[in-house]
Amino acid sequence: MNDLPSTPAAGTAWDGRSHDALAAKETRAAAPAPSGTGHGITKRRGPADPVKALMHRHRELCERAVDPLEIAAGLEAHGVTDRTAARFRHRDVFSLAEELYARVPRDTEPATPAAEVKTTPAGWALWALLPGAVGVLAVTGVEATPAGLGPAVGILGAAAFVAALTLVLHRVPLRAVPRAGLAVRLCAGWLTAYAIGGDGLLADAVRGGPDGGWSWNPAAATGLALAVAPGIWCAHLFSVRTRRRLASSRGFADFSGRSRPLLLATAALFAVALTACLSLCQFAWAAQPLGGAVALGMLLWLARLLAAHGFARAAAKVLAAAAGAELLALCCVFAGRLPGLSLIGRPVAAAVQNWGAGALPAAVCGAAALALLVRAAAVLARASAHCDQ
Repeated sequence: MNDLPSTPAAGTAWDGRSHDALAAKETRAAAPAPSGTGHGITKRRGPADPVKALMHRHRELCERAVDPLEIAAGLEAHGVTDRTAARFRHRDVFSLAEELYARVPRDTEPATPAAEVKTTPAGWALWALLPGAVGVLAVTGVEATPAGLGPAVGILGAAAFVAALTLVLHRVPLRAVPRAGLAVRLCAGWLTAYAIGGDGLLADAVRGGPDGGWSWNPAAATGLALAVAPGIWCAHLFSVRTRRRLASSRGFADFSGRSRPLLLATAALFAVALTACLSLCQFAWAAQPLGGAVALGMLLWLARLLAAHGFARAAAKVLAAAAGAELLALCCVFAGRLPGLSLIGRPVAAAVQNWGAGALPAAVCGAAALALLVRAAAVLARASAHCDQ
């Protein structure tokens, strides 16, 4: 508005009251309307689009996701729950993830579906049989070799088995596992070696030996080697079925309630297959009961399953604890022979005399496997554990 004239125009009714009234009107027009009144626009509380802030916060996750399921899993990993989604005007995290996936711009090329990206040639199922075949050949070679050359053949057979297992784990599904550290590999190797020859060493140590060599269990070696294939198949089955349940679930509570029974059923299926392999080998080699080998097989399978889904640290801790317990038992028996330390070895010696040498690995590996099963039931029920499978 133009400035007010300082003097009234000639022939008009302009006076001082007119000047004051016009100035007051301009002042009222320029002043903002008070909040909470019907005049002007009331100031809005909070953002008009609450999802937009969340979209910018997780833009990188939304841009690289190939489907809404990956966004839902990523949001869950960042602490977003169904209750949090309700504050964004969605009934659950899956619905929120679908909106984020639809709103975040992507390249003009259509994204490849996740099922096509994860496709693996069917030949991996045959590759899974390689460690079992190598293990059977190695044990047969040791048994057919004269006693003097047995240890050398056994070392070569063990190296061949490790090479075959490493090759297979790089070709089968679930191969994208964080590389295990040297300590984890040593713990797994020690547990396997104890299952093969530890019972004979412990029994001889309690009797005052060993005087030279000690007995070993070829049935445990062949049975664990043959169980590699069903272990890989069961792990792949769990991954595929869990992914399908994740796609059909409408909330994290729904997914957790459906994934835990699947985990327990898959673990039971592998336990049956493992027991069948060990029982067959026990009958073929006329060996003692293999309860410790069954517990070890379940422990190694659960550790592999957890590591494949991003929880390698928990698996490593439990494997280290089990290996340390078996090593400590042997050390206690040998340390009990020293003067003044006889009490140290008595608990282990009494357990071996009452329940046999196989009771120790069965109890240690069984407790460790149960701990990993509880851990797996908790963490593998999360959607974030399956977003990269």
